[in-house]
Amino acid sequence: MPNDKRLAAEAAVAEVTPGLLVGLGTGSTVAYFIDALAARVRDGLAIRAVATSLASAERARAAGIAIDDFADVAHVDLIVDGADELDPHFYAIKGAGGALLREKIVAAASARMVVIADSSKQVAAIGAAKLPVEVIPFARAFVAARLAALGAATIQRDSLTDNGNLILDARFATFPEPRDLARALDATPGVMGHGLFLDEVDAAYVAQGGVVTRLERAATRR
Repeated sequence: MPNDKRLAAEAAVAEVTPGLLVGLGTGSTVAYFIDALAARVRDGLAIRAVATSLASAERARAAGIAIDDFADVAHVDLIVDGADELDPHFYAIKGAGGALLREKIVAAASARMVVIADSSKQVAAIGAAKLPVEVIPFARAFVAARLAALGAATIQRDSLTDNGNLILDARFATFPEPRDLARALDATPGVMGHGLFLDEVDAAYVAQGGVVTRLERAATRR
């Protein structure tokens, strides 16, 4: 049985060319990407990188990739990241790994975002996966009530994010229209970020049964 996560990750390394500032996402599929990118760096590929989580930064440094502090970075050339769900509109749900806010910030700073995934993450329409919502602890009960009013049942994760915030995982019996939901969450005080990535994804490498397919969004977001 082929490791489709690894194959998708290794294929996406072709997106990285010399001189780029690369954003490294978070999660099990991105771990394969970091390892494959590090092999190219050891072979002489000159790049710089920023990471969306402490875990990704630690893995990258251990593999020989120099990591810049994103706090000093205004623009990134490319971010490569995983997804929990991805639909034909290139709408994605992300954040199972808990780094959704940093992932969204780095994606917003990036000229191009590439998702890597196995085919189980491809869906006809997003919404079956839990939707992570990052919340400051002070606003926990208030935000949970707002999510309930939007039709979601929530479960609070035990661990905090790298930013010291909580994550409420929201599940909807009927998933709202994604853009309406994103606007409602963006307008809720105390919500620092959410896992709806509706405009960020430009391309995807999706592997199924050992075969990698490259998908490109018809119209770029920038």
